[in-house]
Amino acid sequence: MKKITLICAAGMSTSLMVTKMKEEAKKLGVDVEIRATSESKFKQYADDTDILLLGPQVGFLLNKYKQTYEPKGMKVEVIDSIDYGMMNGEKVLKKVLGL
Repeated sequence: MKKITLICAAGMSTSLMVTKMKEEAKKLGVDVEIRATSESKFKQYADDTDILLLGPQVGFLLNKYKQTYEPKGMKVEVIDSIDYGMMNGEKVLKKVLGL
């Protein structure tokens, strides 16, 4: 099972994306755990995350997170701003499952 964590400034705007991604995972029969948190609280999930997705509003943190977590085997990406704005959970999920 892949564990996906989404982070944004406060962890609130990503919770709708999590819902959309979970709906899509259920349709596809994909075994994933998806959660949202604020950037300040991510450390509590760091050891339990396979894929980290940054909301576009915290995309400036990409290099920091890549340098810290990719050497530990975690994939780190920024969610496409158009997909995020449209809350396209299907497209985001399919993209991250291809990582």
